[in-house]
Amino acid sequence: MKPTTLSVKTDSHTQMKDITRLIQNEVRKSGVKDGLCVVFTPHTTAAVTINENADPDVVRDLNMELGKIIPWEDGYHHIEGNSAAHLKSSLVGASEHIIIEDGRLLLGTWQGIYFCEYDGPRSRKVIVKIMEG
Repeated sequence: MKPTTLSVKTDSHTQMKDITRLIQNEVRKSGVKDGLCVVFTPHTTAAVTINENADPDVVRDLNMELGKIIPWEDGYHHIEGNSAAHLKSSLVGASEHIIIEDGRLLLGTWQGIYFCEYDGPRSRKVIVKIMEG
């Protein structure tokens, strides 16, 4: 199957946006019952991750701690002034692989797929590749 490109609009400078339903909808549309779903973002200041989606404090805590570890201003040399976003993107990662079983993403009870914005707000892309097998 060909990859699908989804649009994700972020609303703030730093944001974790739950995209689980968007991805599950792509799995459903594909008709694949068992296989693998790759979720990838082609941006150097954004990321994709899987984490808890039941308690919004988890997202707040993750963003708060990443901000402490990688502050926005820290004497970086990158001319665009968004080095912290590049560092966070590299640390979190640009993709996730999720098993598809019985036509559904095989996620844990509390897990969700997040698009992570570190240099927004922006209009972004998420590429979804679904493979049968």
